[in-house]
Amino acid sequence: MGNIAAFALEDDNPQEERSSVAIASNSAFSEWARTFTDPRLCAAIVDRLTFDASIIETSTESFRLRTTKRRRTSRAS
Repeated sequence: MGNIAAFALEDDNPQEERSSVAIASNSAFSEWARTFTDPRLCAAIVDRLTFDASIIETSTESFRLRTTKRRRTSRAS
C-alpha cells in the first residue's frame, strides 16, 4: 500500500486533473486506518483520493470473495 500513499500524497502529481484513476476497495473509508495505521496519514490519503472525486458504492459482496467461498464449500463436499 506504500505506493498508493506515495501517489496520493505527491504534491506535483502529473496525473492530477489530466486523467482518471480508479481505486477499488472492499473496505469502507472508516476501515482504512487498519491498513494505514498512522491516523494523520490515513486522513490525508482519504482526503486526497476523494477530493473532487466520484465515489461509487456498490454495496455488493466481492466477486473474488464469493468465488472463494463457493470453491471451499464445493471442496468440502
